[in-house]
Amino acid sequence: MYDNKFVTAIIAAAGMGKRMKKTINKQFLTINDIPILAHTLKKIEKCEYIDFIIIIIKPSDINYLGQILNEYGIHKPFKIVYGGKERQDSISHGLNNMPKKTEIVITHDGARPFVSLNKIKEVIEKVDITGAATLANPVKDTIKISSNGEVVDYTPNRSVLWAIQTPQGFTTEVIKKAYKQAFDEGYYGTDDCSLVEKTGNKVKLILNDYNNIKITTPEDLVIAEAINEIYKEEQK
Repeated sequence: MYDNKFVTAIIAAAGMGKRMKKTINKQFLTINDIPILAHTLKKIEKCEYIDFIIIIIKPSDINYLGQILNEYGIHKPFKIVYGGKERQDSISHGLNNMPKKTEIVITHDGARPFVSLNKIKEVIEKVDITGAATLANPVKDTIKISSNGEVVDYTPNRSVLWAIQTPQGFTTEVIKKAYKQAFDEGYYGTDDCSLVEKTGNKVKLILNDYNNIKITTPEDLVIAEAINEIYKEEQK
């Protein structure tokens, strides 16, 4: 618990991972011979604030998850939930399966194994400021806006651009209100914070490092192995 509030973590691991170009979903590929999702679950479970874990997967991946649970185990209470067509549908299923006493929710990508324990805790701690908080990085590259993908329309000011990561944290009231409004209006966002923003609720940004990558492409696996080696050296 955090501040006597029950905290549930929802892990989104039901994506197709088409850009990885592999026969199995990316969450079950390995870093240092350990499945990506196992790395992620171990990190989430270490957070003393988190009381309950919901793991969202595709029904066809139940055997892969079973292998992870048998080999690495989860010692906190957890529930397996099957995902929907889109990530938003999957998180909605997770929200509907939370313990009723949940007061704070964090959502996290199963394919982000390098989030630090301190940053997970900070997201939970900062939820009370506005009801919503997320990890983020200032954008390093110049970003171009193009409506047709062929020519540049304009270049936004890089100094005000942030790349958003997970975990993202919310009070239960804020995230459920946002999801209800989104489905009532037929709106699908790219992340949970975008749904909260549409309700007019502010989202607190929490500066993070650049190691908290989402493993999406084959190139990301190479980077992930390098980050993992850095972590191993630091822990010696």
